[in-house]
Amino acid sequence: MSAAPNEQAEAAWQRSAARIGVPTLLATAVLCLAPNLILYLQYGAFPTWDVALAGWGMVLASFGAFYVVEPISYFPVLGLVGTYMSFLAGNVANMRLPCSAIAQEAAGVEPDTPEAEIVSALGIAGSIITSLLFLIVGAAAGYGLLRHFPPPLQTAFVNYTSPAIFGAVFGQFARRHPTIAIAALAITVPLKMVFRVPDWIVIVVAVFGTIAVARLLYVKRAT
Repeated sequence: MSAAPNEQAEAAWQRSAARIGVPTLLATAVLCLAPNLILYLQYGAFPTWDVALAGWGMVLASFGAFYVVEPISYFPVLGLVGTYMSFLAGNVANMRLPCSAIAQEAAGVEPDTPEAEIVSALGIAGSIITSLLFLIVGAAAGYGLLRHFPPPLQTAFVNYTSPAIFGAVFGQFARRHPTIAIAALAITVPLKMVFRVPDWIVIVVAVFGTIAVARLLYVKRAT
């Protein structure tokens, strides 16, 4: 029995996304090494292997967990195409994710559906274009203004901008799924405030914990 037309369209969408996204990200990863290769080939500058491995180890210890945690955490909102675009363009947490969520909210689509996938891709594409055109000017002007603010206000901007964005996104989805939002708070607040668990562990537990809660609610509603 052949697949339904919408399933065929979704499969074609995913194949096209992977066919473009995977080579593009791999090529970008290789091109990131170009400055190092130029320094080596042109000037013979290359660190000793112990220094290079020590630096790589420091980066891995600081950010290695997020290589796994962030794609898993953000994928339900970003979708496949949005994930490729976001991790290529950067600023995932503070720009691509909120733009994807706001676009889906404005379009009134249900998260983790084919419609949400398309809307997410359009929202992220718009954010990337906006970034290229206006963010440089805005960042330069904002930095110039920020230097003239009192030190407590500068500290507030630096420390609380990202939490404010994530709080807004959480509130946006909490309106649709309040039970899951309460479960997320019940999982994360004790881990962070009482047990002082590292952030990446809190994220992993929160992601899979809320998935389990959503699954239980879905099964209960279906029976």
